[in-house]
Amino acid sequence: MNKEKIEKEYKKKIKLINNYNKNYYDTSKPLVTDEVYDDLKKSILSLEKKYIFLNSKNSPSKTVGFKPSKNFKKRSHKIPMLSLANAFGKEDLINFEKRILNFLSKDLDFNLTYSAEPKIDGISASLIYKNSEFKIGLSRGDGKEGEDITTNLATIQDIPKKIKSKNFPEEIDIRGEVFIQNSDFEKLKDKFANPRNAASGSLRQKNPDETRKIPLKFIAYTFGYEKGLKSENQTDFLKNLDDWGFKTNPLNKLITGVDNLLINYSKIENDRSKIDFDIDGIVYKINDFELQKRLGNVANSPRWAIAHKFASNKAISKILNIEIQIGRTGALTPVAKIKPINIGGVIVSNATLHNEDEIERKDIRVGDLATIERAGDVIPHILSVDKSKRNKKSLKFIFPKKCPSCGSKTIKEFNSVTKKEDAVRRCSSEGYDCEKIAIEKLKHFVSKDAFNIEGFGKKIVENFWSLSLIKLPQDIFNLDFTKIESLEGWGKQSVENLKYSINQRKNISLERLIYSLGIRHIGLENAKILSKYFKSFSKFVSFSNELILDDILNIDGIGETQLKSVKNFFDNKINLNILKELQKILKVKDVVSKDKNGLLNEKTFMVTGKLIGISRAEVKSLIEANSGLSVSTVTKKLNYLLVGEKPTKKKVDKAKELNITLLNQSQFLKMLNITS
Repeated sequence: MNKEKIEKEYKKKIKLINNYNKNYYDTSKPLVTDEVYDDLKKSILSLEKKYIFLNSKNSPSKTVGFKPSKNFKKRSHKIPMLSLANAFGKEDLINFEKRILNFLSKDLDFNLTYSAEPKIDGISASLIYKNSEFKIGLSRGDGKEGEDITTNLATIQDIPKKIKSKNFPEEIDIRGEVFIQNSDFEKLKDKFANPRNAASGSLRQKNPDETRKIPLKFIAYTFGYEKGLKSENQTDFLKNLDDWGFKTNPLNKLITGVDNLLINYSKIENDRSKIDFDIDGIVYKINDFELQKRLGNVANSPRWAIAHKFASNKAISKILNIEIQIGRTGALTPVAKIKPINIGGVIVSNATLHNEDEIERKDIRVGDLATIERAGDVIPHILSVDKSKRNKKSLKFIFPKKCPSCGSKTIKEFNSVTKKEDAVRRCSSEGYDCEKIAIEKLKHFVSKDAFNIEGFGKKIVENFWSLSLIKLPQDIFNLDFTKIESLEGWGKQSVENLKYSINQRKNISLERLIYSLGIRHIGLENAKILSKYFKSFSKFVSFSNELILDDILNIDGIGETQLKSVKNFFDNKINLNILKELQKILKVKDVVSKDKNGLLNEKTFMVTGKLIGISRAEVKSLIEANSGLSVSTVTKKLNYLLVGEKPTKKKVDKAKELNITLLNQSQFLKMLNITS
């Protein structure tokens, strides 16, 4: 697997979908058909599932839609509107269930019951009720903030304005999907590109009277913030929604077991053409709310739910060439240039080859006829080549032993975990010494999950580099705007907008800064972990001067691979200079505990032995949720050693030697006011 190639193509698709979203949600003028958009969306979501290191705030897994429009007032969601992880087959579902059982510390024969709900392809909306009355309606926005579209939502007949039921909560955020039935869309297709666009454009009309003219529907399926909800599971909640006057999906089912989920999936997929609204998969939710609460969330998705997407698309095309791309960590990624072909409504001209070993294993050559699959992967991949139709004079592809950019030797590093060479071949250059690596690092630096400098896209990075306006990250904050204004395509206003965007990002969190540096093996999650450890930029910079390697390795979630990468970063003089210059420019926010009065109050915990009825993953989640820190080694800095059945004697003895407090499971849960 070639990580850098995947990342590069992923970011390319994110930028593309961002552009589609801007036109679709902000102007209600789609650039592509609904089918093309859906396929692109599916590809991004699938790749994020397949490759966990991929992450972007602008991904459909983080936000369904686009940032709130300036045309509407912004409001924060009390509880973020999270996205869902994705499954594409039986194996994905089995692994999903295994992860849940492991987290809950349940045997594999434990029966999990799911609420299976067809996923309507519409526009998500949040309806806030207080004292049984509809008060505020929000779009999903970016998941954290939405647009206040109350007046427009109020025009939808499916949305009750006042609930008469006695068991309705004191306050609740009802969430669901706004859509247009296919039969209704037939009357509107001259005005809108597709049903989803019609729903989006109608909801975001400045004049609610215009929205009223459109036959919008609303189906409710979940809730965010609630006060006084008495439902114990998803099935009961859906029944309550019906009783309160909301419409729910008539195809919802309560199902036990992966095999039965698949049977239901096949039936609905076969019946899709008969359904009067668009669906692109089925959402499976753990039915029990108590289990949902225990499972919680990972990153920006709940652990207890997954979206099972409908089938992939395949096609055959000719390989015209194989090109080598270079990522920000020096990885050489082969890309097959193929004869453009339509796969599921998308014109495909590139296909990933992953790495050198993949080319050799499948014996992929220029001129071959290849079977290309788009199963949701950001970039399509080659399943196989037809060797029977191969030109007898075709030659095997020879991977370059020198970097195509800087001429440095390319190497395969030894993996200390697998005890084998890595599959990925890399440029041996020192980062910014290689032009292609440097450019990719700068692209990463300004990207959404890093500094998120609006208007500073990949093409601008490349252009400014070619003009020697930027070579290192600090150059971004010292740009010659007078010179930029004189460039073709730039005017006074566009320069002022860029200047404003850059200045806005001089204030940044420590975790985003660490992530922005593009340190190999340090993704968003690891950046967050490191930021919690260092707490300030100055302490992070001091890494190079302090002997804290063992302490960092003690952090749960940071292994030798990550530590080596961080150390290598600080061993590079160019990187040290970058940090020094950024210190002069930026205001980096110190990390403070979200809850200074958390029950565990930043105490450090370690677990040894087997716990009963609760997994280590859940324990870690509980510790972090209550302002504690989970570590993996017994040191004098450890506050508590949680001892389960059959603990490691060496760890217990070491803890006693250091006078560290030993806790049993009951004592630990009591600290959290949890009764076992």
